[in-house]
Amino acid sequence: MSKSVKSIGECAFNGCAGLTSISIPDRVTSLGTSAFSGCTNLSSISVDENNKDYSSVDGILFNRDKTSLLRYPIGKQQLSYTIPDKVASIGEFAFNDCASFTSISISKSVKSIGAYAFHGCASLTNIFVPDSVSNIACSAFDNCVNLSSINVDENNKDYSSVDGILFNKDKTSLLRYPIGKQQLSYIIPSSVTSIGEKAFEKCKKLTSITIPDSVKRVEAQAFGGLTNMTIPKSVTNISVLAFVADF
Repeated sequence: MSKSVKSIGECAFNGCAGLTSISIPDRVTSLGTSAFSGCTNLSSISVDENNKDYSSVDGILFNRDKTSLLRYPIGKQQLSYTIPDKVASIGEFAFNDCASFTSISISKSVKSIGAYAFHGCASLTNIFVPDSVSNIACSAFDNCVNLSSINVDENNKDYSSVDGILFNKDKTSLLRYPIGKQQLSYIIPSSVTSIGEKAFEKCKKLTSITIPDSVKRVEAQAFGGLTNMTIPKSVTNISVLAFVADF
């Protein structure tokens, strides 16, 4: 890449399947979050050590001070990865389409998990959310087709889990039912008053979901891709996009 380049736009290298490595020069100050989406053979992203905004470790892209993990190359052939202790945020699309991963360990320094952070991690079967995490984007685990369990540290002040299903702390909002969970039916707990955005999106193994009378609100894409849903009369607010699925 030319040393005169200062900005790499959104989707700049999208779908460049023949690309195996890329070097980012020191002058680059802006990098689109999905710049390397679809680069299925990209195994290394290196950054000039004089770059003031970005850095890399073992071919993985970070911000300069390594507090944010920005992009793990899709073509890197590790089966497991431990996020470094210094990382406070997992960026948007950070592990997007890293289909070979069977295990990702989130360090206790992480506070935020961005949109589509683990989108398409098809081999990921379970994930543990430490007590440090205070923000998880609703799309963080989209298209994780074999993810059967999201477990949360009991000391987390913002999130909780029951039987591998993600809730807010007081379990009044059901946030994410893992796509790979093998149950055919599910009864939503009576503590739940809202079904969050994308909560059951593409959970097509479920043939029956029982919604209790406690539920008052159903957010966008909550049942995306699902049909034959019975909504109780207690629900007073249903998003017009409640049954629409994302990409």
